[in-house]
Amino acid sequence: MIARRLSSKIEQLREQFPVLSLTGPRQTGKTTLLKAVCNDLPYVSLEDVDTRRLASEDPRGFLENFPKGAVLDEVQHVPDLFSYMQGMVDKGGVHFVLSGSQNFLLLEKISQSLAGRAAILKLLPFSMAELAGEQPEFDHWEEAVYKGFYPRLHDKKIDPGAFYPAYISSYIERDVRQIQNVGDLTTFSGFVQLCAGRIGQPLNMQSLATDAGVSPNTAKAWLSVLEASYIIHFLRPHHRNFNKRITKTAKLYFHDTGLACSLLGMEERAQLSTHYLKGNLFENFVVNEFLKMRFNAGKRSNLYFWQSKDKKEVDLIVDEENRLRPFEIKSSMTKMEGLLQNLRYWKKLTGDSDNNLNLIYGGTEDFKTSKGNFVSWKGLRDFHFL
Repeated sequence: MIARRLSSKIEQLREQFPVLSLTGPRQTGKTTLLKAVCNDLPYVSLEDVDTRRLASEDPRGFLENFPKGAVLDEVQHVPDLFSYMQGMVDKGGVHFVLSGSQNFLLLEKISQSLAGRAAILKLLPFSMAELAGEQPEFDHWEEAVYKGFYPRLHDKKIDPGAFYPAYISSYIERDVRQIQNVGDLTTFSGFVQLCAGRIGQPLNMQSLATDAGVSPNTAKAWLSVLEASYIIHFLRPHHRNFNKRITKTAKLYFHDTGLACSLLGMEERAQLSTHYLKGNLFENFVVNEFLKMRFNAGKRSNLYFWQSKDKKEVDLIVDEENRLRPFEIKSSMTKMEGLLQNLRYWKKLTGDSDNNLNLIYGGTEDFKTSKGNFVSWKGLRDFHFL
């Protein structure tokens, strides 16, 4: 088992909260992680039909089988359990660990019945840091982007061309039907592919709806389904305008670039090298690594982008307590000062120092210049300041 960075945070928060919730995409290793870290508690999967029936018919009696608590997997399937859990944890001496792949349903029940009692964590696919030292490591960023980071691809050495179509099919058949009544799965599948074609772009809801052949309200609802199921996420524009008008539209990304590549019809890594979304997919990959750093530390996202109305843009802004850290993201393997022009514009507006201007690029060498720093994509595994 490849060690997960979130393990220590789970152990820490279990000592502070009577309930811990772990959400994330399907097949990111939530069950494996919880069985390893919470091996003092019995494990129960509510995906099992018979177990789910017992819990649904008699939730109080079901929970009485676990007087000291349990790990309850896919617990959102039996919402009545949450109210009874509240009574048990309020008496003390009981710890429940809850996991699920449907973020909206699980968090809705926690907010209704277990507010203030539960710590909430998110587990995404592997990060570069978690795979550091594993053999073979990625030699080129295209390998990382095309293969993606779902654990089974690395633990079981599964070919991405076989894994992702099955994952997409399973997701559509199972999770979509459970979250929302999507009548036309073919149209929905096309909608998901259209989303992949908009990676790294400010979302134009009307355009997306028109291309998909659905209403804007339907498109909005389907995006919510994809976000709640950890298929996509959004990067919001930073609120500070520095005396310049800024865009207010969020940018769309996928939680895993391998999944996005499959949706875009790629069947081998070589196709990525000439794909029109090559740069966008690299940007998606980098943004995901920053997001994983935050979630693996048990923190919320503090990531934004900045774009003026005249299209001057900084791809990624890390909003820390005392300062903003700007990052440009370019797939180029060559260090060219022209790539730093947006960061120089940022410096002109903000008075930022040259040392705080970083460009993450597709090359393999870190290099400092008087106009900003070139940071190799491989260096993402060593970032610690987030």
